[in-house]
Amino acid sequence: MSFMDKIKGMLKGHESTADKGIDKGGDYIDQRTGDKYRSQVDTGQDRLRDEFGTRPQDRNNPPQS
Repeated sequence: MSFMDKIKGMLKGHESTADKGIDKGGDYIDQRTGDKYRSQVDTGQDRLRDEFGTRPQDRNNPPQS
């Protein structure tokens, strides 16, 4: 079992909390860097949400398999 699989298992059922943590972490990095790397941080947040399955779903953002 890989490290990512273990993290995914721990986050199961706590997707909203994980999503809030991803947001807070990205906001902290943006604050500390003066938004200098905002686009890279946003990309990282999106990848984490995709990896952990915490991305909120709507009609414009269908789930990816």
